[in-house]
Amino acid sequence: MYDVIIVGGGPSGASAGRRAGILGLDTLLLEKEDFPRYKPCGGALSDHAISYLDFELPEEVIEWEVTGAKVIFKEQMIEAHKDYRLSTLVSRDVFDNLLLEKAKETGIKVHTREKVLNCRETPEFVEVVTKENTYRAKFVIISEGAHGLLKTCLRPADTKEEYGVCVVTEVPAEEKEIEERLGKAIEMHFGVAGGGYGWVFPHKTYYSVGIGGVVKDLPHPKEAMLEFLKENGFEDEYKLHGHKIPRGGIKRKVVGSRILLCGDAAGFVDAFSGEGLAYAIRSGQLAAEVISGICLECGKAKDLKKYESLCQAEFGAHLKYSLMFSKLMHRFPERTFRIFTSSEKMIDKYLEVVGLSMDYKDFLRWSLLNFKFK
Repeated sequence: MYDVIIVGGGPSGASAGRRAGILGLDTLLLEKEDFPRYKPCGGALSDHAISYLDFELPEEVIEWEVTGAKVIFKEQMIEAHKDYRLSTLVSRDVFDNLLLEKAKETGIKVHTREKVLNCRETPEFVEVVTKENTYRAKFVIISEGAHGLLKTCLRPADTKEEYGVCVVTEVPAEEKEIEERLGKAIEMHFGVAGGGYGWVFPHKTYYSVGIGGVVKDLPHPKEAMLEFLKENGFEDEYKLHGHKIPRGGIKRKVVGSRILLCGDAAGFVDAFSGEGLAYAIRSGQLAAEVISGICLECGKAKDLKKYESLCQAEFGAHLKYSLMFSKLMHRFPERTFRIFTSSEKMIDKYLEVVGLSMDYKDFLRWSLLNFKFK
């Protein structure tokens, strides 16, 4: 009987595992793949996300540092920068493997290549069934990402309005070429994917290029991606990778009687930018802390509700307003994105949201006071 079993070894699960180990919980982490593994993602790690780590990010993990953005809508482009770092670009296979190794350092048990098939809550424990074995734990943290189906033991699957799809590839390039094109900026292209955007992010030896949008508004993602690559001068054939991403800010059930959902499984993603790493890391940490409080302080399973209130207090409102802002922008795209890409002041303020010196609620209020979105 473990104190906690964590399903999934990505950023959320690994962060939960590290915190659980530090807090002295008897912990088993189950991951279906062998690490390091490829993960389709732009790899933008905000300073907000880095602030949650309790260790220094090694230099060899850092591929690029970003201070600004080039925002493009059709023929319009505007660029803005801050005098501080906003984001660090990492390759997800390397970064995710680092987080899992940091979790292992605390002494928790980690089983890779062991896929969880089912979780069943009982009044006294949770039964976790894998292809190889059956385990029991007082609590379970499900952090298997957006694709996993185990979260449906707590809530219905997302509808086509509640999640998006991304298509991403890596375009090999010399560091000098990347520096000349992007410098310390990322590119965000609006108007190329319904309910989302396209991106070109710098890495040491490649561009991360992708598009993402709401499923119902992006019916042909592969075709849209091929067109986006062509329009940006990437003419070769590239291997495309697709993945789901939840639309954040939607109220979802994240707590059962003995099960918690974290990260993408819980829907904790910025609805406008698509960033989920910060919320994955933090929700995993909070889940472990709440379970530790119950296990080590003789609390009751019903106290698990504290996890939901902690997540809401820390970033729930931010994600809610990210959804409101995203809906506003994509409801009137011609009007809103022309404003977005014609006002350096607008981009400058948005970079404050990226750096979390301003939240979406204040940014939305400021935007409505300064611009007419209609």
